[in-house]
Amino acid sequence: MKFPAILAAALILAACGKPAAPGATPVDSAAEPTVQRTGTLNVYSARHYDSDKLMYKTFEKETGIRVRFRESGAPELIETMKAEGDASPADVIIASDAGTLFRFQDAGFTQGIRSETLESAIPPHFREPDGNWFGLAKRARIIVYDPFRLQPEDVDQYSDLADGKLHGEVCMRSSSNIYNLSLMGEFIGRWGPDKAAAWARNVVANFARPPQGGDTTQIESIAAGECSVALINHYYWVRMATGTDADKAKTAKTKLSFPEQDGVGTHINVTAAAVAAHAPNKDNAVRFIEWLTTPEGQRLLTNETKEFPMIVGVPLPEGLEALPDFKQSQFPLQQLGENQAGAQEIYDRAGWN
Repeated sequence: MKFPAILAAALILAACGKPAAPGATPVDSAAEPTVQRTGTLNVYSARHYDSDKLMYKTFEKETGIRVRFRESGAPELIETMKAEGDASPADVIIASDAGTLFRFQDAGFTQGIRSETLESAIPPHFREPDGNWFGLAKRARIIVYDPFRLQPEDVDQYSDLADGKLHGEVCMRSSSNIYNLSLMGEFIGRWGPDKAAAWARNVVANFARPPQGGDTTQIESIAAGECSVALINHYYWVRMATGTDADKAKTAKTKLSFPEQDGVGTHINVTAAAVAAHAPNKDNAVRFIEWLTTPEGQRLLTNETKEFPMIVGVPLPEGLEALPDFKQSQFPLQQLGENQAGAQEIYDRAGWN
């Protein structure tokens, strides 16, 4: 953020008599004068969506709580909070993937809270047992494949990706990506480290090329004929399928598989929120996270991302209606973080760069 913008934000905050989060951005510096201010909320978010700005503004209008937000990558936010120490102005941390929330928690940047609203709305396996974070939107890590080269039964289990019949057919992104680390975290928990390590070695043996790019890259690689199968989070495909004509043409060359439907169900992860360890506005932080479980909060949280709403009965974002109903894994997500270091070791030994 350029210095003048920071200075402007600081002046706005000073006018309200509240300390500014360094680099924070007010939701609306020309807020309606008729809104009675009832406090402040500082959000540190690892998300980058225009709809989130509308989400903050809507919460501000409904509650009178002025929202300031800081957006950056999770590693950068963690370093920022380390530098800020106990004086960190962060009230709420929002990030994608339970493994990422584990990193904030492990660094001592979250605090456990009790909320009857959150505990009744969010199933236990989608929240940290001591209330350090709460899952608010769901994402499925699924298989995308070329239907002209593979049949559905070829890719209906995660284990199929390690089968020799797919030699030279598998595209992947880096093993250090949190989505792949968390998937391996579930495999370690379900299969044990030895079987999980064998899976990783055999998948590497099936690589069509070295790992590269993001999930969108894997879809494009299949459409281009570079490989026939890959792992992605579902919403990357949905965004492309509801996007430009060029993106629609690419997804039209692929199909999706939701693995493990005859077993434990497809791997599910979350976008989650936590109350920061030294939150100066803790009550407002809890109120905001609770608001994100309301129909309006869920709509704004998921409409652009194309994630699945956490709360039953909330309408699906456009494009998700094209996906089938599927069995979802109920693996406890806090274990994904606990298994993260072991997951990276397995990938490294397998040569999955």
